[in-house]
Amino acid sequence: ADFNYGADEYDAEGNEEPKALPEGSETMPYIDESPTMSPQLSARGQDSGDGVSPTPTDSLSTGGERDAGKGLEMRKLVLSGFLASEEIYINQLEALLLPMKPLKATATTSQPVLTLQQIETIFYKIQDIYEIHKEFYDSLCPKVQQWDSNVTMGHLFQKLASQLGVYKAFVDNYKIALETAEKCSQSNYQFQKISEELKVKGPKDSKESHTSVTMEALLYKPIDRVTRSTLVLHDLLKHTPADHPDYSLLQDALRISQNFLSSINEDIDPRRTAVTTPKGETRQLVKDGFLVELSEGSRKLRHVFLFTDVLLCAKLKKTAVGKHQQYDCKWYVPLADLVFPSPEESEHCPQVHVIPDHELEDMKMKISAIKSEVQKEKANKGQSRAIERLKKKMFENEFWLLLNSPAIPFRIHNRNGKSYLFLLSSDYERSEWREAIQRLQKKDLQAFVLSSVELQVLTGSCFKLRTVHNIPVTSNKDDDESPGLYGFLHVIVHSAKGFKQSANLYCTLEVDSFGYFVSKAKTRVFRDTTEPQWNEEFEIELEGSQSLRILCYEKCYDKTKLNKDNNEIVDKIMGKGQIQLDPQAVQTKNWHMDVIEMNGIKVEFSMKFTSRDMSLKRTPSKKQTGVFGVKISVVTKRERSKVPYIVRQCIEEVEKRGIEEVGIYRISGVATDIQALKAVFDANNKDILVMLSDMDINAIAGTLKLYFRELPEPLLTDRLYPAFMEGIALSDPAAKENCMMHLLRSLPDPNLITFLFLLEHLKRVAEKEPINKMSLHNLATVFGPTLLRPSEGESKGHLTLASDIWSHDVMAQVQVLLYYLQHPPISFTELKRNTLYFSTDV
Repeated sequence: ADFNYGADEYDAEGNEEPKALPEGSETMPYIDESPTMSPQLSARGQDSGDGVSPTPTDSLSTGGERDAGKGLEMRKLVLSGFLASEEIYINQLEALLLPMKPLKATATTSQPVLTLQQIETIFYKIQDIYEIHKEFYDSLCPKVQQWDSNVTMGHLFQKLASQLGVYKAFVDNYKIALETAEKCSQSNYQFQKISEELKVKGPKDSKESHTSVTMEALLYKPIDRVTRSTLVLHDLLKHTPADHPDYSLLQDALRISQNFLSSINEDIDPRRTAVTTPKGETRQLVKDGFLVELSEGSRKLRHVFLFTDVLLCAKLKKTAVGKHQQYDCKWYVPLADLVFPSPEESEHCPQVHVIPDHELEDMKMKISAIKSEVQKEKANKGQSRAIERLKKKMFENEFWLLLNSPAIPFRIHNRNGKSYLFLLSSDYERSEWREAIQRLQKKDLQAFVLSSVELQVLTGSCFKLRTVHNIPVTSNKDDDESPGLYGFLHVIVHSAKGFKQSANLYCTLEVDSFGYFVSKAKTRVFRDTTEPQWNEEFEIELEGSQSLRILCYEKCYDKTKLNKDNNEIVDKIMGKGQIQLDPQAVQTKNWHMDVIEMNGIKVEFSMKFTSRDMSLKRTPSKKQTGVFGVKISVVTKRERSKVPYIVRQCIEEVEKRGIEEVGIYRISGVATDIQALKAVFDANNKDILVMLSDMDINAIAGTLKLYFRELPEPLLTDRLYPAFMEGIALSDPAAKENCMMHLLRSLPDPNLITFLFLLEHLKRVAEKEPINKMSLHNLATVFGPTLLRPSEGESKGHLTLASDIWSHDVMAQVQVLLYYLQHPPISFTELKRNTLYFSTDV
């Protein structure tokens, strides 16, 4: 069965709704250029009207689709559907060209309907577009009719894409063509009659011989067509093997089409998004998407629609099976009345209740564990009902995460009184909404009140016009969609240029994980410059990520706007941009340099990716000098100490000036600083203490984590790892206590003393949780895998799927450390004295 818990089956409060899509109901395919969504086909069933590439039948989209025969069949299905819609499109262009000849003939008479200039403007490039598509259709049709594995058609799509320049000329003229047609209709009754009813020929095998369409609707068809072609290219690529001769040609055609689309979407945005008000005015949908609203103290998932003159907040109504799905309008604000309150004006707004990090982390762990179970079920050819149950549970957990993780306030105020509060997880997204609204507010907008009929019509149009169909959670993805990257992305933010005047500048990095974007790293502020040189390196954990965003800010030092503990971001965004994380391009061992351009600003950065299975490995060190990668027993013996000097110094420095630092041990320090500290400790340099006192505290915390991560075997040892995993799984508290204490006693002395030393430090950090936001659970999440993860030789035996071992083992590693963190103080001497009371086998 096709499993797709979308927005359609879930209401905003997270209650499941009956799945209902009536016969013949139309869900348009779309290309959504907003950064939160990747372009995807969203046509359910065979669409009537314009004929969309058909969605594969369920029998085809089950497990064995990978084999060549199925791929071949899928490509034929996609192409057959596309040919049918291409035939309709050619007929539409023909209908548009039909009146052109008689109009031209009358233009030179004494009673012209239109002048030659007007005809040229209205029908500009239609003839050329018609010829391009007629040739394309005539070449593709016989290939599909004689379909087999030797047929190639990539060159036809590549040629079609290479002729998009004609479309560019058409688009540039489109608005003038529409205006000219409208003026001519008003001033000439004959032309008005012609343009209101153009006859479009029906497809060859259709019963309808003709349908009547307006000239305005037909003039929009070419713009719509590029979107359709792009969707088909997506589908074809999905089912074309990478070594097929068509693959690179289709990729090339898709790249050209997407670049073209993003360039025209900036110029023109009526993409099938218009709704006519009862007064006959055209109101267009500019942007829509899912946002979390804080309403009456609780979080609700809303679908927000931005039209040319109004912002409308809606939720899907619960409907009986078989009934058409409808939206329910919660509120609307005319853009003429909409203002964004400044932070100081928003003091009376409700406070945002932020969910503790450890609860969000717990939920992510649960989702990862369910994902692994789904993979296992699929690998073992498990029952589809069991997989359905797991996927449903995963959707519920992801939905909870989507609802509860956003914390950045986005406030909307209606001049006539009421304020509304949305919570977003990404400042990039917040600025996109704000900029889209502000762009529309530059036009001459009038305030208005919608009558109940007008509101009904507008809300009724939302279902048909929406471009974002599914709640952005990973369980809504098709099996063959890219699962994204899991592992670590290393990013160096080098520099930026293109600023008009000096400012205090910094960058933040956002990646998408679990379906939504979050901020992961932030450079230092480079003061008073037009060309900041950060050269800072960050390690960002990726959890199913597909995009990297970079935002460039000007730091605000205005005292009146600061010191607000409500997640308000008062700094000004100077520019923002994003790139797709292409697994092929990123997964090389070498650094890959790139530039993101934003509002005339260019930010230079480099990146490389380490997959999770690589990052799970401990690399044993060959050297015996230095401290990193050297056995802890060797280091303590050499130093004649009980706890390595590096551990003592880093902990001392963190307790001196970092214990109240928000996110200490969770926020990554600058990688170049950490490497500098590593080199100093390895060389046993006499300047260590001076350097430590000057260094950013997150870099010191990062150095301590790196030391434990680079030990040739984990601090709690490879030998005892299986026993720790079994001990933590025991249910009886007394048996668990007995086992866990005995395991500690079984550790070599240097490991045990160092572990107890670190344990007491982490407890002291957690005592400051109200200030530093680091609970025992947060600290266990950060340090658990670092102290327990087995070294490469040990983990080989049970390392199956990277994400699989990740979720189950990591959860257990976190629980082991958490057990000791929550335990009353443990002393080395007490442990050793109590040896007699415990069993001796591990």
